[in-house]
Amino acid sequence: MQDPYFAQAVVFICEHTRDGAMGLIINRPFHEPDLKKLFTELYDDTQDILKIVPKVYFGGPVLLERGIVLHSASHSTTGTIKISEDFAITSHKTILENINRDAGPQQYKLMLGHAGWTANQLEREIENGDWLLQSTTPDFVFNMPEEMMWKHAAGMFGIDTSQISGVGGRA
Repeated sequence: MQDPYFAQAVVFICEHTRDGAMGLIINRPFHEPDLKKLFTELYDDTQDILKIVPKVYFGGPVLLERGIVLHSASHSTTGTIKISEDFAITSHKTILENINRDAGPQQYKLMLGHAGWTANQLEREIENGDWLLQSTTPDFVFNMPEEMMWKHAAGMFGIDTSQISGVGGRA
């Protein structure tokens, strides 16, 4: 994809229904200067959040001011939505309080924003070849270095990413 939000993005799909889909980009951490600037514009307690969760990810361009924690499903608190046997999401502040007290999930990523698709939009993009689909594991989501995620995921399909050009054309 040439869209700057989604070029080489690894997206964890949280929900996919006939009404649309919602996902989180899991391989785009904010860099500290951008994060501090964003936090000073959105939140008063910037330093407290960064002490609790030192790395924050760009989850997608929708509702960038909203934090969502993608975490292991073994932890549940106020507002937790179980995605699968392995994964859950929570956007209630109690999860940050739990993480701060070492009572939260052992594996997690804090996202700002999310990605969203209207009814049939994601299906059309998949049919168009814009996305490669595969199942995932907690080890990949939480432990794989984000700079290696896209290359690793594409490699699972036998794709040599060094041969991919970001320029399209017509034949």
